[in-house]
Amino acid sequence: MLKQTSLQISEEEWLLEDRFLLLFDNVQFIYELALAQLELRALKVNFEVTNGLRKFKVVEDPKDIDVLKRRLAYFKLVGKEYTHYFHIVGYNRTRSVNQYLTHWIYPYKGKFHPQMIRALLNIMGMDRGNVVLDPFVGSGTAALEAQLLGIDFIGVDISPLCVLQSRVKTESVAALPEILRWKDEVAAKIGVNLFNPDEKAFERTLERIPDERVRNFYLMAKLVAVSDRVRRKKDFTKAFQKNLDLMILSVRDYNDVVQELDLKLGNVDIRRGDARNLPLADESIDGIVTSPPYSIALDYVANDAHALEMLGYDLKKLREEFTGVRGKGQRRIDLYNEDMKRSLEEMYRVLKPGRFAVIIIGNAMYQGQEVETVRFITEQGERIGFQVVQNMEKIIFGLYNVMQKENIVVLQKADNLCDRSKIFSPWSIS
Repeated sequence: MLKQTSLQISEEEWLLEDRFLLLFDNVQFIYELALAQLELRALKVNFEVTNGLRKFKVVEDPKDIDVLKRRLAYFKLVGKEYTHYFHIVGYNRTRSVNQYLTHWIYPYKGKFHPQMIRALLNIMGMDRGNVVLDPFVGSGTAALEAQLLGIDFIGVDISPLCVLQSRVKTESVAALPEILRWKDEVAAKIGVNLFNPDEKAFERTLERIPDERVRNFYLMAKLVAVSDRVRRKKDFTKAFQKNLDLMILSVRDYNDVVQELDLKLGNVDIRRGDARNLPLADESIDGIVTSPPYSIALDYVANDAHALEMLGYDLKKLREEFTGVRGKGQRRIDLYNEDMKRSLEEMYRVLKPGRFAVIIIGNAMYQGQEVETVRFITEQGERIGFQVVQNMEKIIFGLYNVMQKENIVVLQKADNLCDRSKIFSPWSIS
């Protein structure tokens, strides 16, 4: 339970709107309320929670109210003004509240909740000039949220599909004019029909595009259409045209929100690489936020086989490179644990002293047996030299979720001169 006293407030106090912060309506879980409060502590706000748990009373004015409006994830109002995040989530072309801007592009299983990532970046103390790493970048959620906050970001993944979609989500906004210039020519070459009998016309057109960001954008549009055909049995050509239009609208939205809010985007560097052998210098990273693959429970190679094959990759070879899909039975679990140990060692190596590595992980069921991944991560982290400063449970809802519960594990690399762990110490979840 949250160790925080709620206040009863009077009608007069409700009128002092400039002294209150209002949560988003969809904040409903205990872990979200905890993260919202940790955000405020990290941003040095002295506050008290009201009796309704929706409004927070600011006890003394923060030094920079504009910082709160620009950064907060779980609050929609600071005083009488809407936060940047409230405006950002309004640019959404989908039916899912979490798939605003380019987040929705490509149906990837096991995505981060972007609001949570934004909050965690605040809690970790990340700001302009810092570099955040996600060594299992996946669908690029952390990359996009760091970019929106003006934080530099490095993403690494062994999957070429993950690298491609993460780049498209974060790089397309800067290439929008060229994307629009090539639209008609590229779209005319998709599909084989009476007017376009050449099945290689699309690929040859892409080869003529000089800007790699533009080539990646249209390749991603094709992969989304391939996914719709394989998973939803939709007509490929119609799916391509529909998704291409939607992708362009989403990139336009991203451009519009940058202009509207005068955002200074962070630099994003997405690389294909191995979390077990990071291509980074010692103590070069200011923060890590990641969710290792649940490969014991979910076979990422098989799940995205259609896209990986279309990209020209050998699935058997990829399987030998991916974490968690090698071996069978106990051997698979042993190999997964070995890979995670090496990945933790690499995270520790590249992280600066005093900084945090936040790992979102959950136990998985494999062959009817629960694999205690959370305990393994915390124990191995401590053996390597990390301090576990928080282990917060979060519940996962949804019909198709492989996991039903995850943990937000916060590890800190020791440094006597820099101890931000006090941000976490007053809080516990039961």
